[in-house]
Amino acid sequence: MERSEVATQYRWKTEDIFESDEAWEAAFAALETLPAFASYRGKLNNAEDVAAYFALTDDYEVKLMRVYLYAFLKNDEDVRVTKYNAFVAKVMSLMTRYSAETSFAISELTSLPEETLSAIAADKRLKDYDYSLRRLIARKKHVLSAKEENILAQTAEPLSVAGDVFDMLDDAELNLPYMFYQGKRVKLSHGLYSVIMCGTDRAARAKAFKKYYAAYEKIINTLATTYFGNVKRDIFYKNVRGYSSCLEAALFEEDVSREVYENLVSAVDAATPVMHRYMQVRKKALGLQTMHMYDLHTPLVEDAELRLTFEEAFELVLGGLEPLGETYAALLKKGRDERWIDVCETEGKRGGAYSIGVYGNHPYVLLNYQPTTNNVFTIAHEMGHALHSYFSNANQPYAKSEYKIFVAEVASTVNEVLLLKYLLRTTKDKRLKKYLLNYFMDMIRTTLFRQTQFACFEAEAHAMAERGEPLNKDNLSALYYALNKKYYGDAVTHDKEIAIEWARIPHFYRSFYVYKYATGITAALSIAEHILTEGQPAVERYFNFLKGGCSTDPVSLLKGAGADLTKQETFASAMKQFEDALNQFEAIG
Repeated sequence: MERSEVATQYRWKTEDIFESDEAWEAAFAALETLPAFASYRGKLNNAEDVAAYFALTDDYEVKLMRVYLYAFLKNDEDVRVTKYNAFVAKVMSLMTRYSAETSFAISELTSLPEETLSAIAADKRLKDYDYSLRRLIARKKHVLSAKEENILAQTAEPLSVAGDVFDMLDDAELNLPYMFYQGKRVKLSHGLYSVIMCGTDRAARAKAFKKYYAAYEKIINTLATTYFGNVKRDIFYKNVRGYSSCLEAALFEEDVSREVYENLVSAVDAATPVMHRYMQVRKKALGLQTMHMYDLHTPLVEDAELRLTFEEAFELVLGGLEPLGETYAALLKKGRDERWIDVCETEGKRGGAYSIGVYGNHPYVLLNYQPTTNNVFTIAHEMGHALHSYFSNANQPYAKSEYKIFVAEVASTVNEVLLLKYLLRTTKDKRLKKYLLNYFMDMIRTTLFRQTQFACFEAEAHAMAERGEPLNKDNLSALYYALNKKYYGDAVTHDKEIAIEWARIPHFYRSFYVYKYATGITAALSIAEHILTEGQPAVERYFNFLKGGCSTDPVSLLKGAGADLTKQETFASAMKQFEDALNQFEAIG
């Protein structure tokens, strides 16, 4: 389907950012002449000048992110349109210029004695920046000279090329093949592949699985080189900034202790026997002598899939999120009715789903909606992201509005858990309940176990490269294959194709992102349980988290909402919910 064939109500309204491309071009042109940032060079040693400088950069950044948002959305509507490719390239280039022009500030501030910097942070004129200034004090030992920081700022654009190459290969040049499906010759796409994998036609799943990975196999050396380039970028920044490892650098940037990461990995390792048991249950329920990797997404209960139109799915989401109250429901409806959402899969459109929100604009959500249960939950998930951005932007100053990536998956997953538990609570159909328990287990499997598997892969891939080992298709695939066997156990036939699954994971180009899905669902399971058992007091605590932005460290924000990730019990509780669902599933028979 081409974009022109999609009804207006299912296309996001980019006119809310700029009325036209011409308006965007005028706004962009106005930003090309940078303000006099350099006039503050050598002056950032007192509260008055620091406050004035921050006000100037904040004003520019808000405008810059607005032109970025428009270019980003228009490009993702159809990545084949060179005009919008150019828009994005121009904005990225301007962002690099801006970063280089202002790079002196961090060096100047961190070169100040700690007592001077602490006094500036305590000044009431800088109350919007107190947390970021405290983080700056902590970063002092990792910041270089002004000249070196300027050079580093100019590396951002060229060193992001690996991710750009992957996106272009994956979205536009993968050349996915045709296959016969449901009596028709169809072209595989990322969206259709997901539909087939979640379907009940095993022959189609096997065929799609082999054809899908064959497309990646044809360019596997390029993908390995591309990923190695991404890892080498991380090592470069780790080395020049003096971190002991890429993982340490990533955790430091998020203000997250290693204790949280280690709690996650150790809890998942301890729970692998339960996962292996689930694989045995799945194999038995499907009546299979041999269970393959393409059998892991099909439902264990046939003909219970929620095959809903987008409108029906959205109404179901509204029902599931009712415990969050009328204000939340009104914002969900506003997002739907005022076209924050781009709904349909079309030729050239970026695959997958995401939400993006920048200060001063309502958030936007990209979907590629298909009538499956998973896509119903995707609506809840992405609207969770969107309203997290909405509340944060509405309740924090710009300097504190952008929440840390570490908590980015919490609100989205709270929505999924609430929707799932609503469906389990309200259904009287035993088959549907069994289906939903299966869905809940797979939600935890794919978001908690699988993302931890991904996290272990990228942590070890980075460690290998840090030891001087080159990353190639063979050692990356061997690493991934071994982890797959560890997490899924002997009940599964580990098809050779799964060894190259790493090559198709876009989040690996945002290094050390994926573990946050796992900590996110862990926190979400805890928060949702509080909301359902305590009611309004827990909702109010949760809303404080949604409004919190980056007003303090993310682990403290989550603790205030009822999810303490510094405690092993929080992770153990999540694993128990998985085991409880498995027990209930088996008890139904």
